[in-house]
Amino acid sequence: MTWYRSGGLSSVFFVLPLLLIFLYFSWGPIVRGLVLSFQKNNLVAPAEWVGWANFSYVLTDPQLPQAALNTLYFAFLALLFGFPVPLFLAVFVSELRRTGWLYNVLSYLPAVVPPVAAILLWKFFYDPSGAGVFNAILGWFGIGPFAWLNSQSLAMPAIVLEATWAGAGATSIIYLAALTGVRTELYEAAELDGSGIWSRVWHVTLPQIRGIILIMMLLQLIGTFQVFTEPFLFTGGGPNDATTTILLLIYRYAFINGDFGAATALSVLLAGVLCALSIVYHFVTRRWSTT
Repeated sequence: MTWYRSGGLSSVFFVLPLLLIFLYFSWGPIVRGLVLSFQKNNLVAPAEWVGWANFSYVLTDPQLPQAALNTLYFAFLALLFGFPVPLFLAVFVSELRRTGWLYNVLSYLPAVVPPVAAILLWKFFYDPSGAGVFNAILGWFGIGPFAWLNSQSLAMPAIVLEATWAGAGATSIIYLAALTGVRTELYEAAELDGSGIWSRVWHVTLPQIRGIILIMMLLQLIGTFQVFTEPFLFTGGGPNDATTTILLLIYRYAFINGDFGAATALSVLLAGVLCALSIVYHFVTRRWSTT
């Protein structure tokens, strides 16, 4: 009665419309996707329940192992080379006093460029002929030319290079915001002890922003498993399926084969893998983020 007299019921009625809208637009598509994964549906003919047939189909598809390996390869390269770059940029910019704002603008500039325009520009850079920008620069040193996107061995690293360039700026801004929370007294104490810049970074900066680093690593790991735009626009999955990823395979199921049930089934499987990966990552890194 106390809760009722204090206006609790009116608060519920006030929040209820917003809650229903949120559930409809956020959880509605998720529930609809789960239902669709058990149907044979091309969004034209009436849906037909097929049970686990869609999951059986995608798990036995001979293209799935190749797409999974390509996705893991992209994730490995993106974490190995792409993850340290924004962290290095943030530390570098934070050490600057007068021209830090200029480097802030330059590092964030790739995030302002529309992704499609940036990919088309890089596709011109990756021209396999000797007139291509990268091949022309390497030609000055007597190296190349390389086939880049037309090569099975170089296509994925080339895509990772562009993705790192495109995403490093926005991520470095997050690291810069985290660096502002590091107490200056710690840097001053380290300088009094005679520590150089690299010693301060290793013993002061990185431990103080360890929690943010772990969160950003998880977000980047999830993002790499969902890569689509770059392989779709750069190579279309080629050459010889060397850059076909899980999301590109989902796209083919849905918009080329017209099998939205199989596409949704593979999406559900990918979501389940990412959820399990996030849980394992949380338990593995929980001690590191609190110590």
